[in-house]
Amino acid sequence: MNYEETLHWLFTQLPMFQTQGKSALNNKLDNIVKFCSYLGSPERKFKSIHVAGTNGKGSSSHMMASVLQSAGYKVGLFTSPHLKDFRERIRINGKSVSEDMVVSFVAQNKPYFEANAMSFFEMTTGMAFQFFADEQVDVAVVEVGLGGRLDCTNVIIPEVSLITNIGLDHTDILGGTYEKIAFEKGGIIKEGVPCVVSEYQSETALVFEAVAKDKHTKIVYASEQLFKDYVLDLTGSYQERNIKGVLAVIKVLQGAFCVVEENIVDGLANVVKNTGLMGRWQVLHASPKVVCDTGHNKEGMAYVIEQLNVEEYNRLHMVLGFVQEKEIQGVLAMLPKDAVYYFTKPDTKRAISEIELQQQAKKFTLFGESYNSVQAAYSAAFEAAKEDDFIFVGGSNFVVAEII
Repeated sequence: MNYEETLHWLFTQLPMFQTQGKSALNNKLDNIVKFCSYLGSPERKFKSIHVAGTNGKGSSSHMMASVLQSAGYKVGLFTSPHLKDFRERIRINGKSVSEDMVVSFVAQNKPYFEANAMSFFEMTTGMAFQFFADEQVDVAVVEVGLGGRLDCTNVIIPEVSLITNIGLDHTDILGGTYEKIAFEKGGIIKEGVPCVVSEYQSETALVFEAVAKDKHTKIVYASEQLFKDYVLDLTGSYQERNIKGVLAVIKVLQGAFCVVEENIVDGLANVVKNTGLMGRWQVLHASPKVVCDTGHNKEGMAYVIEQLNVEEYNRLHMVLGFVQEKEIQGVLAMLPKDAVYYFTKPDTKRAISEIELQQQAKKFTLFGESYNSVQAAYSAAFEAAKEDDFIFVGGSNFVVAEII
């Protein structure tokens, strides 16, 4: 199989959460433990940093990788989902894994995948670990796929764990309260391994502290520490919360890694250049200003609205699409009522139809036309907008992926 054929096989033969949702999850670590053993335990052959959280874990992972790269380290980065190309998920110093590596890894292990009913994410995780081990990275920043406790990345023993924050997302899988979700994400806390929490939240603090006590380690709350201000190339005021978590992690790592002030300044100023991050308050056009963002739950959209409130424009146009698992009523309730809406449906089986979204939005006095494709909705918004207007595109990773 060539690269395109390999991807087609992966996307169609292996259960994939990105397209199938909950039914693609294994919800136990047996498969990944067995697979890693089969591969020769690559996860034990490099140092790592484990990152979980409801929002901000992707941005934080990229920031951390960028700072460590600026310090001269060879840094692996494993994140999900991808937006344009599968290879975005697995990088070393910003360079994506090669097509040849993807093809050869799948070819070598395809009989194993089929015999052991592997999921897409289990396969991808094993591939990342093998790649990082083969390339002898100094450290890998590993982002949790979903949750933490039962996520298949949770076989690593990191130098430090980072939990960004807790919000009510994936409640059908992780539980319907902050405490239950915190317990799942707190599952990445390991015996004797320090854990940084970016944002102190009273609803979750006791959960994290109980897990930390049981694991004989400590929780470091980044939001309670004082750090100097840094220039970040990622726009969006919400990134200030993420920076604190990253800086706290770097501080914890100082015994094992040498990172000086110059590295922090350079790393935070060049996140996109160093790591290839996309879709975080990404400016696509200047006049009218067009911005996309992958925030897709209540907390994530609250950050988006916070940023919209500091933008200057004549009229706001919102191109929105969501997937079915999201509790969109909470999101719709907070959206600005004076915007012009373009309701759409991303190209995935999990999408909410544009008609249903339009009907739900009317209940919250949000009005606009519906479009059966993201491109059609975006084109309509762009045609209607004047030079001093603002167009926001988001609601789902899938929507952003179709527009960047």
